[in-house]
Formats: sequence, C-alpha cells, structure tokens
Amino acid sequence: MPTVTSSDGVDLAVTGFGGAGRPVVLLHGLMSCAASWEPRVAALTPYGRVLAPDARGHGRSGRPVAAGPAGADPAWSPRRLAGDVVHLLERAGPAALVGHSMGGISALLASLSRPDLVTAVVAEDPPLDLTGVPPGLLDDMRTWFTAVAGPHPSRAELERVLGGPSPEVGVHMGRCAVRRHDGWWLACDVADAMEIAAHWTREPLLDAVSAVRVPLLVVEAGESVAPPGQLELLATRVAGARHVRLPGTGHLVHDTAPERWSREVTALLAATG
Repeated sequence: MPTVTSSDGVDLAVTGFGGAGRPVVLLHGLMSCAASWEPRVAALTPYGRVLAPDARGHGRSGRPVAAGPAGADPAWSPRRLAGDVVHLLERAGPAALVGHSMGGISALLASLSRPDLVTAVVAEDPPLDLTGVPPGLLDDMRTWFTAVAGPHPSRAELERVLGGPSPEVGVHMGRCAVRRHDGWWLACDVADAMEIAAHWTREPLLDAVSAVRVPLLVVEAGESVAPPGQLELLATRVAGARHVRLPGTGHLVHDTAPERWSREVTALLAATG
C-alpha cells in the first residue's frame, strides 16, 4: 500500500514497517513524517502490521491544489486530516491508531467518525484547544519555521540548526527532511503548516473528542503544548481511558522517554489486539 488517494484527490504516501495481523497506524505531528517513527517500530511490530502515512502536505505526500466543494471541510482542517486517516483505514481494515500531536487529533477524530474502524487510540500530547493561547503564538511559530525551513546544505546541518537546545528535535525533524534541487528543507511548506496550526487556535476540539468511546491512552508531556489540565480532563470524560503524564519530557514524548512510552503503548495494544 505505497499510496492512498484521499477523497479530495491528494495522494498520501504510506510506509509499511513490517509486522503481521491487525494494523497499528502511526500518525505523525506537524512538520514531521512517517520516517520519524522508525526508532519506535521494533517495539510495536509484535502487536500488528505497522503502517504510517505521511499527512497531506508532508514528506512524500501531495498537497491539495483546490479548496474543494462548497460545504466541505477546509483542506487543512483537523477533520480533513482525520478523513485522510479514515480513508486509509477503509483500505487497511480496523486498526489501533497511535498519534503524536497533530496525529493525535486525527486519531481521536477518526475514531469518532468511524469507531468501527478503530480498535484503540493513543493520543500523545495533542493540542486540542489552543483558543486561549497568546495571540502571538502563531506569529512566533511562523517566524521560527521560516528561519529554519531551508535550504540547508546537508541533512546533518538541518538537524544541527533545528536541534539547538533540544537535539532530539533536530534528529526527529531531520529524519523527515526533504531534498530539493537547492538543498534540504523541512518536511512541510511553512504556509501549509501554519494553515494547519491556525485551526488549533480557533477550533476547540476538547468537547467533541470527549465523546470517544474506544479504548484510549492519553500521553501528556511534562512540558506539554496543551494548557494545564486539559488532557487529564479528556481522560476523565472518556470511560476507561488512561492518562499518563511524564515529567521531564518535551513535546516529543516518544523520543524523550522512549522506554516508558513504549511500555504504555504496548500495554494498550496487548489489551485491545
């Protein structure tokens, strides 16, 4: 399954990481890609066939070239991204969804729209409601992405520039760097990434995803992007959900605390597989 075409005509690249049985689908975050999951795959393949798409506009996937028909979800909206996941599941079959940040939002929304296709959800540090954040957040994000986007002479240089005080960020995003004619670039165009992020500051999703009724693990970073208490509140609203906060971890929990992350995730997969 090298590609899946979305309902609005976007070709989505899908990486198969091995394993057998019911799929485990890994959903990356903003400015990332399927390759970012490579270090975690060995822990997950005993629990199923591991698949990971590049989200629209990221990595090897295409990007929408038109706004779509009137009344359709906007091309970069959380529900459109979740629809891409559902489209993949309609081909791959029922699966456990493991999503980081943007991917966590997609996993939660996909489980709402097609609970028959989702056996469990891991939502790692998803920004469900940023409507109350300072208005300059998006400007700061855009400024930083623009400054580091590229071109860089090598993947290693991109990793160095992005790493700064957090080397794991550079390594993570470096795995997804895209090589163009003039050098190495981030996995997603800055303008497209900012369209996605803008939805998080104007479209609160906490109440909507509180209706999830599949087995749920909520993993919160010690230095979370979510407002304090928000992810714990989600877990209290979903029957049987588990909330785990890992002090000392950054937003990339699966990179900064890989062993603890793997234990928590595989416990859910074992219980629901």
